[in-house]
Amino acid sequence: MKFIKSVIHEMTLVTWPTAKETRRDTTTVIITSLLFAAYFALADWVILLILKAFIF
Repeated sequence: MKFIKSVIHEMTLVTWPTAKETRRDTTTVIITSLLFAAYFALADWVILLILKAFIF
């Protein structure tokens, strides 16, 4: 029981993000993920072109 009371107490001390902060952070994660995906797709395509040039 002491553990549960301690957990409840700690949860009251947590500062939760606002809806605006959550939207901002979510947008940042999505944009960053898309940029990384585009970068790796481009890098993969360039490496494929280089390897095809050496093979053929």
